[in-house]
Amino acid sequence: MSYPPVQGGGSLIVAWQVKSKHVLVVGGGEVAAGRILHALNADAKVTVVSPTTGLNPEVSYRIAENQVTHIDRTFEPSDLDNADMVLCAIDDPEASTQVWKLCKERRIPANIADVPPRVMVSTNGNGPRLAAIVRRKIADALPENMGAAIENVGSLRKMLRAVAPDAKEGAKRMKWMSAVCEEWELDDLVKMTEEDMAALLTHYAEGDVPPLEQVRLESMKINE
Repeated sequence: MSYPPVQGGGSLIVAWQVKSKHVLVVGGGEVAAGRILHALNADAKVTVVSPTTGLNPEVSYRIAENQVTHIDRTFEPSDLDNADMVLCAIDDPEASTQVWKLCKERRIPANIADVPPRVMVSTNGNGPRLAAIVRRKIADALPENMGAAIENVGSLRKMLRAVAPDAKEGAKRMKWMSAVCEEWELDDLVKMTEEDMAALLTHYAEGDVPPLEQVRLESMKINE
């Protein structure tokens, strides 16, 4: 009888029951909106800390409907005083790391948005074995070159932060990166070179995402 080999380097996926628990969401953008909804669906008491100027329309709606508590400013360590869990959803690696370190010191479970993606499936305790089967099915369905695409997107993201480092650009950076991932085919993301990335980044200011073929032509002109 054969058994799956131990591969190492993975993450232990854990589902938390947060009913009536205090969940702190740091950030108010698109990613935060999704995490807020998941927390509310799990019957958690949600507090959002984010300046009003950085709120996504959906987050603003949750606040207006009194579905969440809003703290109108950037994160401060004292925000953790009553938190049972923290969901950090800001496009700032340094700030995210600081939140994570503080949560670790206080032994508060925390999930940081700015980390490599992982497939997570939960049946809310009703069928752990079924969840494992679903995860395996999803993993098997992913193309073999997905890893290369993720690495290239990560490199592009780092280059983008160097081009537009201002924290106020966070929402625009996230929207533009999402557009790249949605408009380009997976094979395009795999084939993308550093020269292609440099040429593609010249379109960030206008918010454009031209096709790879156009970017390649522009890249060749830049290097002539």
